[in-house]
Amino acid sequence: MEENRRLWLLSGTVAVIALVVIGGFLVLRGGPEHTLTVTSVPNDLILTLDGKPIAASGEVKVKQGKHTVTGARKGFETHTQTIEVEEDSSLKMYLFSNSAEGRAWEREHPEQTLQTESEAGRRYSEMDRRLQAKYPILQELPYIGPGFTINQGISKAHPDDPEQLAFYIKVTDSEGKKKALEYLTGHGFDPANLELIYTR
Repeated sequence: MEENRRLWLLSGTVAVIALVVIGGFLVLRGGPEHTLTVTSVPNDLILTLDGKPIAASGEVKVKQGKHTVTGARKGFETHTQTIEVEEDSSLKMYLFSNSAEGRAWEREHPEQTLQTESEAGRRYSEMDRRLQAKYPILQELPYIGPGFTINQGISKAHPDDPEQLAFYIKVTDSEGKKKALEYLTGHGFDPANLELIYTR
């Protein structure tokens, strides 16, 4: 009887230790891992994931969730982006030259430069789609009205954000501002939701 009790106690202790060890392992390990297939141009850039270096090209095991990826190389603009990994996926990190050294590299690597130019076109198209959805007024600009003209330009409130636009209204007569506001509201645009900059 005493021996059975000791055996049960020993079994229970082993089970508790096993649960603690396995649970601790799972907590430390984090969420499930997925394969991230990376392509980089230039292919010798330095790529980091959450501040830790990873291969610039090839496959990398990444824990599920949000991550910050940064690509850097001398002669090129550093680029940082946030990715969310929920399944096996791919990442393209393309840097754009910003100096003579970067442009020399591009001349020596025409195939990779072509990939970068293609990526630039894709990014521009994506941003243009987002801007058109955010600012439907873009489809009507530039607009020339009686006493005013309207066109889009760089936001003064957010000059470093290319996805924030301002709308420049050039007033050419005393009624120009009033007519411009009537035009906006009459076409379904709320002036309060637009950054309007008046010029003469």
